[in-house]
Amino acid sequence: MDAVKRRTVKTLVTKLTSVSEQTRTEAICELRLLSKNDPESRPLIAEANAVPLIAESLYSPAPILQENATATLLNLSISSKDHLMSSHGVLDALSHALRHPATPFAAQCSAATIFSLLSEDSFRPIIGHKRDIIFGLVEIVRSQGSAARSIKDALRALFGVALYPLNRAQMVELGAVQALFSLVVKDGRVGLIEDATAVIAQVAGCEESWEVFKKALGIEVLMDLLDNATGSSNRTKENAVSALLNLVQCGGEEVASDVRGKMESRVIEGILDIVENGSEKGKSKGLTLLKVLDAREAARSEPLSSHSS
Repeated sequence: MDAVKRRTVKTLVTKLTSVSEQTRTEAICELRLLSKNDPESRPLIAEANAVPLIAESLYSPAPILQENATATLLNLSISSKDHLMSSHGVLDALSHALRHPATPFAAQCSAATIFSLLSEDSFRPIIGHKRDIIFGLVEIVRSQGSAARSIKDALRALFGVALYPLNRAQMVELGAVQALFSLVVKDGRVGLIEDATAVIAQVAGCEESWEVFKKALGIEVLMDLLDNATGSSNRTKENAVSALLNLVQCGGEEVASDVRGKMESRVIEGILDIVENGSEKGKSKGLTLLKVLDAREAARSEPLSSHSS
C-alpha cells in the first residue's frame, strides 16, 4: 500500500512541473484532497520535494490554483513543518499570498499555515524576521474588507510571532498596535476581541510599545474593557490586565505613574473581579497589577457608591 501511495504522489508531483496550467491545477487539487483525507500521505508528499513546486503556485493569479496550493501547504504543515521551513522560497510565497490573495480563502490558509509553523519555538525568530509576513498579517487585521476567518487566523499568527520577545518591536514598527486597537474598538465579535487583546498583551511586553499605546489611546481602551459595565468576557478582561501589567513592568515607574493616574474605581472593580473569578494565571496577574499600581489605596480613597448597582 505504501508503494502505491508513493507512486501516486510521485506522479502528481511530476505533473506540477508541467508547462500546462491545467495539468498543474489538476495535480494541486488532487494533492490537496490527498493531504486532507490521508494523513499518512503528508510526509510522502513532502519527501517527494513537492513543497517548493506547490509554493510556486502561490504566485499564480488564478484563484483555483492559489487556493488549492495554500490549502495543501496548510495540510502539510500539520506533520511536515521542517520540510516547509527548509524548502527554498516557502515563506516568501506565503507572504505574497497574504499580501496579494486571489481570494479571501487563500489569505486565510496562508495565515493559518504561518500560525501552524509558529507552533515550533525555533521557527518564531525566523518567521518574525520576515517583515513582509508581519506586514501582511497586520494588513488583514486592518482591512475592513477582510473575512472574519481570515482575521482570526491572522490574529493567531500574530500571537505566535509575538511569543518571541525580540519580534515585538518590529510588530510595533509595522503598525500592529494601531490595527489591533482599531479592531477592538470597531468590532463587536467577542472571539475576535479576545484574540486581538491576547496579541495586544504580548506586544505590550516591549519598551517600544508604550508611546504607540498612548497615541492609540490604548490605556483608555484597556480600562474600558475592564469596566464590568462593558460586558467584556473574562478572557478579554484577563488579557487587558496582562497588557497593563506588561506595559508597567517594561516601562518602569514613569509608565506606572501614568497608568496609576488614569485609574478609576470602575477599572479597579474589574481587576478585582478577575482576582476573584478569573483563571489562576489571571488572578495572579491581577494581584500583581494591583500591587504594582498601589490601586487598592486608590480604591479606598475614591468613593465607590456611584458605581454600585
